[in-house]
Amino acid sequence: MSPKEQIQSLRDELREHNYNYYVKDHPTISDFEFDKKLEQLKTLEAAHPEFYDATSPSVRVGGEVTKNFRTVKHINRMYSLDNSYSTEDLKDWETRIKKIVDGDISYVCELKYDGASISLHYENGTFVQAVTRGDGNQGDEVTANVRTIKSVPLQLKGADVPTKFEIRGEIVLPWEGFYKMNEEREAQGLDVYRNPRNTASGSLKLQDSAEVAKRPLDCLLYSLAGEHLPVKTQSDSLEFARKWGFKVPKESKLVNSIEEVFEFINYWDVARRELPYETDGVVVKVNSLRQQEELGFTAKSPKWAMAYKFAAEQVTTRLEEITYQVGRTGSITPVANLKPVEISGTTVRRASLHNADQIEKLDIRVGDEVYVEKGGEIIPKIVAVDVSKRPENSVPTVYATHCPECHTALVRNEGDAKHYCPNEMACPPQVKGRIQHFISRKAMDIDGIGSETVDQLVEAGLIHNYADLYDLTVEQVLPLERMAQKSAENMINGIAASKQVPFERVLFGLGIRYVGETVAKKLAKHYKNIEALFKMPAEPEKENLDLFADVSSAVEKKTEELTAVPEIGERIAESVVAFITDPHQLDMVKRLQSSGVQLALSEEQLEGQTDKLVGKSFVISGVFEMSRNDLKKLIEDNGGKVSSSLSSKTDYLVRGENMGPSKLEKAEKLGITMISESAFLEMVEGSNR
Repeated sequence: MSPKEQIQSLRDELREHNYNYYVKDHPTISDFEFDKKLEQLKTLEAAHPEFYDATSPSVRVGGEVTKNFRTVKHINRMYSLDNSYSTEDLKDWETRIKKIVDGDISYVCELKYDGASISLHYENGTFVQAVTRGDGNQGDEVTANVRTIKSVPLQLKGADVPTKFEIRGEIVLPWEGFYKMNEEREAQGLDVYRNPRNTASGSLKLQDSAEVAKRPLDCLLYSLAGEHLPVKTQSDSLEFARKWGFKVPKESKLVNSIEEVFEFINYWDVARRELPYETDGVVVKVNSLRQQEELGFTAKSPKWAMAYKFAAEQVTTRLEEITYQVGRTGSITPVANLKPVEISGTTVRRASLHNADQIEKLDIRVGDEVYVEKGGEIIPKIVAVDVSKRPENSVPTVYATHCPECHTALVRNEGDAKHYCPNEMACPPQVKGRIQHFISRKAMDIDGIGSETVDQLVEAGLIHNYADLYDLTVEQVLPLERMAQKSAENMINGIAASKQVPFERVLFGLGIRYVGETVAKKLAKHYKNIEALFKMPAEPEKENLDLFADVSSAVEKKTEELTAVPEIGERIAESVVAFITDPHQLDMVKRLQSSGVQLALSEEQLEGQTDKLVGKSFVISGVFEMSRNDLKKLIEDNGGKVSSSLSSKTDYLVRGENMGPSKLEKAEKLGITMISESAFLEMVEGSNR
């Protein structure tokens, strides 16, 4: 046998042994024999470097050092899941989805493992990239570190593997490995790790992959993403992933009713304590991928999946003090300062009290013995008071009347859950918070500036708002603490580069209350530029009002105009109008304009957009030659609105194959016009076909 054949034979054999040991949990060879074969392979590869293969079992040991993890935009967005905490929540969810999709619905129940979300990319059956979830739109590339995890296949099995696809899952640290790591750290006199999840997540960001390789990390996969995949259901996805060599948890189960979902939950709420991994709930997914596509997504989550969270651990401790935090929009959040207590492997010292109503409802007082749990096992919260242990000299809590930072009298508008500090232009946390929001990753994403730098710039009097950023010079920022020439240049260059950030992200960065990412995109798409968005309706005796003129008498008309934009409610509209009629805010926008910041959609973004479908509402149902996402984009690009369910306001039902009978019946009953895919394309012909 030639050296090349020997190398290939050993690689194939070792891959199979790795698969049997780390994925199937059924070793067919001793560790000693495996190590001997691995050493033999390394010797042969060292003697014949011309046969190097990045997927060889010998490259698992790591050694690559990554000082900066590259930010990568996800090809397919990684959404978060909506959470439920009761069977009633799940029943309500089922009721909602049954209004949208036709036919029987089956579900796949999967355990929700508490780890670090990851997306693995494969091309031609070979592992090429690993990206963390990040903010869902983009994450950090951690390929070198993930390559060291032995349950991640570097080369897939089978002949039916798609040419290019992603698979999502969790990087986890099994309890056994976690305890062993802590025993070793204790023996060395080092601080122990708090919990497996944080340890797994932190491991992915270690700079030396050789150190990652020493940690007993595991990778559990549960979701495929990509085009032209050979699957029609979630259960198919799991089976194909297993066949290709991925470690897919065997605890998942296909069920045919919500009652069977409850049985799965009840069983694992107890049995999960015997599992080798940390779990905090059950994920329930609609099995049919066609039905998933029809259900679609909200701005943050898929409508076809729900995470049921197991009851959180509860402990008691003493409430020592109530303080108040000021958010960037001026909202006041009361904070419970607690006697430190352990919950789910972390030390909790503070918990949110939400608002004045919550404090009054639970009659929470300083000195009380309180019950604390982690809401969704993430954010600590007080859920009850042990009144039997209340001190005799206890007095009811009197909510703050003035801002703790600038001492301005607080206000609470009708319908608002929280009190607010109205001093938005001079209250330090609001000033800094608005700038930090402006420079954040989802907004302007300015390199070289973090929250500490913002604090320094504001406290040094160099900036008072985000528009001031564009007037900064290298010479001005150099005297700041820990600021070298290179970092000063990077900051100024990062600010200059942000002038190319698209309009919708600039609009989000302005920090208009209630205008999140999704609303900013809708407003940008509808108005196309800042002038159109900010232009107030002209009074009868005036024409061509200046963009930034005093037009307070047109507030009501502008509010009505904004609420006519799909999915823009009255509260959002009122907030936008308040912003665009505030002279100080308008002055900052004018300064951004003169600085060269993008305040209009680009020509590329405008290409293919028309008003042909303005005012028309569409529902898409069935299977089409085009992807449903492309159909939705065509409707929106031509000014139409896509809805998930039929109503009397629906103008057209775009009907594909295999559309359910109940949707057909409802469309006929409501007198909705039904059109085929080809007929719809005729409607928009010439726009962007």
